Amino acid sequence: MAPTAIRLCCAAFRWTPVVFISAIVVWSYYAYVIQMCILTVDSVTEKVLYLLLYHPLLVMFVWSYGKTIFTPVGTVPKKFYLPHQDADKLMRETNEEAQKNILIEFARNSNLPVQNRTHSGAPRYCEKCRCIKPDRCHHCSVCGTCVLKMDHHCPWVNNCVGFTTYKFFVMFLGYALVYCIYVALTSLKYFISFWSGGVGHNMGKFHILFLFFVAVMFAISLISLFGYHCYLTVKNRSTLESFRSPIFQSGPDKNGFSLGKYNNFIEIFGENKKLWFIPVFTSSGDGVTYPTRTVDLDSDGLLADRQRWMEEGDLDSNITNGANKMSSSNQNLITSLQE
Repeated sequence: MAPTAIRLCCAAFRWTPVVFISAIVVWSYYAYVIQMCILTVDSVTEKVLYLLLYHPLLVMFVWSYGKTIFTPVGTVPKKFYLPHQDADKLMRETNEEAQKNILIEFARNSNLPVQNRTHSGAPRYCEKCRCIKPDRCHHCSVCGTCVLKMDHHCPWVNNCVGFTTYKFFVMFLGYALVYCIYVALTSLKYFISFWSGGVGHNMGKFHILFLFFVAVMFAISLISLFGYHCYLTVKNRSTLESFRSPIFQSGPDKNGFSLGKYNNFIEIFGENKKLWFIPVFTSSGDGVTYPTRTVDLDSDGLLADRQRWMEEGDLDSNITNGANKMSSSNQNLITSLQE
């Protein structure tokens, strides 16, 4: 009974940040719409303009936030799970090379599309879930499962940010930032009026003052976070991959999944431009397999120049050596004929 009660308490505690953010949003609606727009703003035109711009921003912000919270995380397909017999054999095996062979054999027999490896060259294996991890998949200790293309577990949404939720998370950060900036800019005039003593009742003054401070505070914190995830998007990296490079058969490569800025963006936001900034799932792929970059020596800048220089240098040297040999042979032949 005690473990169940503890689990329920932990689950309730994990929802605390979500409840806090939701309460701030509800209060900001009251402070902005009721206290500022309706009770403080005198101009009818200004009231209407503020409210017409405010509500679409609020809808997109809340919509993307809700999708980030309630969208199920991507889970590992059944074919990646080891049968009980193989999993038990792997657990009993103490030799690292033998464990590696078991995993490689299972991945080969099951035709698993895995490119990422451990430092020893073995397929990545989750001992808790008893499955081979697909590329970019990691185990979340909070969710208790392996999550496809896991970025991180975010306490502010009480959910894992991964393949199924990353687009919603980036949109949530973006719309939250725009929402805060809009509220701060439109309330600045009345915030200044508060200090001069020209705004309505005391309760209204308090709401406008606090509204401006909260909007500015959240905007400052969101700028760096949103900017960082925009950087990760165009680089096609997760937060985990930015700290620890994925390992391929050729070795670690932080840019292994990067396909160029535009293609990286398309992989997350989809090819339909009309749906790019709407909180509906449009990400490319199945969350299990990902295209990787290929190094083309003809277009790889310095590496290509060096490679061509080496190849041309070898070719020139071979031709020169051959010509010298032919010249030497001809000279010997002429000498022998003269003799």
